[in-house]
Amino acid sequence: MFEIEFYKTADGKCPVEAFLISLNIRMRAKALRAINLLADFGNTLREPDSKPLGDGIFELRVKLGTDIVRIIYFFCEGKAVVLTNGFVKKTQKTPDNYIRQARIYRADYLKRRKQNG
Repeated sequence: MFEIEFYKTADGKCPVEAFLISLNIRMRAKALRAINLLADFGNTLREPDSKPLGDGIFELRVKLGTDIVRIIYFFCEGKAVVLTNGFVKKTQKTPDNYIRQARIYRADYLKRRKQNG
């Protein structure tokens, strides 16, 4: 089993938690089930549930009817999975700004983790 962690900024904000709270109750429930699936299968989870976006960044894919959401994450040492941010999908391709933001969050997470050793 993998350990799921929600990334928190240095000032304590949690982008992925805020995103999940913003979803309607049915989509949130489906997203939480997908997160549990990720905890169970980790790096062996494949499409249609998970997709690599490059540079060690992945998206967890959640669909309910015609609504689609994505939760961005990365793997850390051991069996840790860090969820960074999420978005409602409206285009074919994952927008670069979400991937860029996840990379920034990952760099911040790893830097602070190293400092706190």
